[in-house]
Amino acid sequence: MSSRVFIDKQSPEAYRALVRTSEAVRAVADDAGLDRTLVELVNLRVSQINGCAFCLHVHTRAALRAGETTQRLGVLAAWREAGLFDDVERAALGLAEATTAPADLPAQEAAYAAARAVLTDAQISAVIWIAVTINAFNRVSVMSRHPVPPER
Repeated sequence: MSSRVFIDKQSPEAYRALVRTSEAVRAVADDAGLDRTLVELVNLRVSQINGCAFCLHVHTRAALRAGETTQRLGVLAAWREAGLFDDVERAALGLAEATTAPADLPAQEAAYAAARAVLTDAQISAVIWIAVTINAFNRVSVMSRHPVPPER
């Protein structure tokens, strides 16, 4: 049994506000024309960086349901070298990483420039909001030590 406070359960109104934010961000992503698999790749890459096992579990399943392949999921941590991701996906992943580690200004500038080359303003905004939101969920789960349920 964990000695951690499940902050989503302890402060449910705050957690519900975060869920509402994620619903608004999903609508923003849809309006920007971002494919569901791209949204899940961003969720997964940020969760990898943050070491959030629970969110990795949830979003791997969501990516598979959206049609993502196990091959691409398996190499996501090495997306730059894999050669399996297109320009839009690479730009989104780079921007998501820069949002997750904003103190690395040179990387942030490079990621933003790459995103500018292939994404619209609406898509850039959506990707950043996706990354901001999953970063928040990662912190909730990591600090609460949400367990990954075993598959049956």
